[in-house]
Amino acid sequence: MIQPPGHHLAELNVGRLLAPTDDPRVAGFMGALDRVNGLGKRMPGFVWMMEGSGEPGTGNTEAKLDGDPQYNSNLTVWENVETLEAFVWNTVHRTFYERRHEWFEVLGKMHFVMWWVPVGHRPTLDEALQRLDQLQTQGDSDHAFGWKYLKEAQLWKAHGCAQVAAE
Repeated sequence: MIQPPGHHLAELNVGRLLAPTDDPRVAGFMGALDRVNGLGKRMPGFVWMMEGSGEPGTGNTEAKLDGDPQYNSNLTVWENVETLEAFVWNTVHRTFYERRHEWFEVLGKMHFVMWWVPVGHRPTLDEALQRLDQLQTQGDSDHAFGWKYLKEAQLWKAHGCAQVAAE
């Protein structure tokens, strides 16, 4: 799929922590949130990130999904596929991605979705969750898609989730 003119790339990543955010078992993840999110915000091509309270070390962990305090989400907008890929796979973010099994449950279904948004649009968490639901129930489409749907995305092929963990 080619990026439509006048659009940016939105992405939602959902995870369920193995323990509450103040538990020592997830301290490595929680302690890195400000660093990794701060790096993302300084990356070329970064546009916007859904923010939590702004309290240090919390990221957006206050946005509970289905009332479950261990679910958290990351919702961002990027200029294009290449800039999102550069952040995800070519920065310290990749190290934390590779360690995700230390902090997060394997959900057993797709937990990541991307879609095109008009320049200037800031998606809501509800909108993003609807896109994720569509991807889970109907598969890749122009409305909601994963990395494999984007021909220009290449780095994920070497570093992405195994199919069993992502579907």
